Amino acid sequence: MLATKLKGATAAGGANKFLAVTYSTSPFISVYVWGGSGFGKKMSDPSTLPNGGSSGVAFSPSGDAIALAIAVSPYVMAYSWSSDGFGAKYSDPSTLPPAACRRVAFSPAGDAIVVVHTQAPYVTAYPWNSATGFGAKYSDPSTIPTGTNGTGVAFSPSGSVIAISTASTSSAPISAYKWSAAGFGTKYTNSANLGRILNDVQFSPDGKFIATAPEGLAAGHVLRVLPWNDTTGFGTQLTNPSSMPSGQSHSVAFSPSGDSIVAGYSSSPYTCAYPFNNGSFGTKYSDPSTPLPGTVTNVKFPSDGGSVAMAHVGSPFVSAYPWSGSGFGAKYSNPSTLPAGAGRGVAFGEITV
Repeated sequence: MLATKLKGATAAGGANKFLAVTYSTSPFISVYVWGGSGFGKKMSDPSTLPNGGSSGVAFSPSGDAIALAIAVSPYVMAYSWSSDGFGAKYSDPSTLPPAACRRVAFSPAGDAIVVVHTQAPYVTAYPWNSATGFGAKYSDPSTIPTGTNGTGVAFSPSGSVIAISTASTSSAPISAYKWSAAGFGTKYTNSANLGRILNDVQFSPDGKFIATAPEGLAAGHVLRVLPWNDTTGFGTQLTNPSSMPSGQSHSVAFSPSGDSIVAGYSSSPYTCAYPFNNGSFGTKYSDPSTPLPGTVTNVKFPSDGGSVAMAHVGSPFVSAYPWSGSGFGAKYSNPSTLPAGAGRGVAFGEITV
């Protein structure tokens, strides 16, 4: 049960926006106040620390909870959140995920929470209520995702579809399902020709496209994008931009306006970004003027789209840049208290006022 409730809309100084980073070393998560000048103060660590490294983090849509995907049991953990920071840890789900979790996502309505993990059925979902936490586990999808490892999860903007990316042994490493208050519905027909391993999946803000982060493909393939239709499912993969770099891709994100797309990957300069207009890529944006120090593992935008943050290997383990129609701005100063280890996940949160 939840012991504390949301205490208010603003903290000292009026802050109600935050940036969370998860990483490989205790305390496994750091959350910072976020503002127009970038990183603010680090919030106090939770009183009950995560008990293992976390690869994924997500705030609830209303900003009153924060959830982590964990490498060790109980594999998923959640805390109440307010402008004062971490509140009480929610009770663990009565039925735990079966193995190490990679990513976590709340539904757009905030009434469900989903994790992907390294053992079948590769995805586990629960009803969610900010007053009581995890509900009884939803039934697994009748046709489980194709693959050997769940790597990414995303809801469509309407919340009526859920997509799962996997490290697949076939040519169908995305599984998409109808979603409702009853949980998983009918599985859509698989996409084609996407390779065997995808490390992330994201819907565009208008729900018309799905972006993926492929691994182990030929040079020039750090992202792939497909049209999406809630009725018919996957369309034919879009033509890639001509100047796409190579590398093992880990994360992909659309800007909130849908007019740009950013990928994070394993080769220098570790990120690339493109204008995106209704299925067409523009000329690649210039790389950040302050280079990243290592593999980018996760990329996220805040709701206003005015910045972009990346978790990465190599100190300072998290980097953020202003974002505009011209692409990357001058890098924000590093947080005064750095994460304690290699960055694995990043998420922006905003408390509804």
